[in-house]
Amino acid sequence: MKLPVYLYGHPVLRRECADVTPEYEGLKELIDNMFETMYASDGCGLAAPQIGRPDRIVVIDADGLKETFPECAGERLTLINPRITVLDGESVTRDEGCLSLPGLSEKVARVEHIKLEWVDEEFRPHEREISGFLARIVQHECDHLDGKLYIDHVSMIRKQLIKGKLNNILTGRTRCDYPVRYAPSKR
Repeated sequence: MKLPVYLYGHPVLRRECADVTPEYEGLKELIDNMFETMYASDGCGLAAPQIGRPDRIVVIDADGLKETFPECAGERLTLINPRITVLDGESVTRDEGCLSLPGLSEKVARVEHIKLEWVDEEFRPHEREISGFLARIVQHECDHLDGKLYIDHVSMIRKQLIKGKLNNILTGRTRCDYPVRYAPSKR
């Protein structure tokens, strides 16, 4: 089932998410719905807060980016309770966008090499080193789990320059091709 994507200004996007336990009710259905929502919204990643759930769950399907970023080939991941360790301090700046910030993209500096630890939907533990653009996607989605958005990584000057676009999202003047949920009492 396609779920609405929560947009900038909604409080759930700024909450620190709770760890998920094996007793989580309806986990498989939620993960399936997250993938369906991500595909319907033309995204390559989606975090649970983006559908209104303050839980440490991320889905990623980066395979569509493989022509430009070969490290993304075949990468379809379900990350539960992910934890990132930075392995390489050198940052690369690239444009990023977000389903919760439609119509925007900004240059964001992120490290290119991380270690990722998580459990899958069967709660089997995994650990892996990830590099390149896939590392960027993972960092972007995991930021959501800590109540952060990619615009938190841009300069104050850039934030001032995009203030009008952010206000359009807050006031419901931004339209999307996918179902959305605006911040309460902002419309």
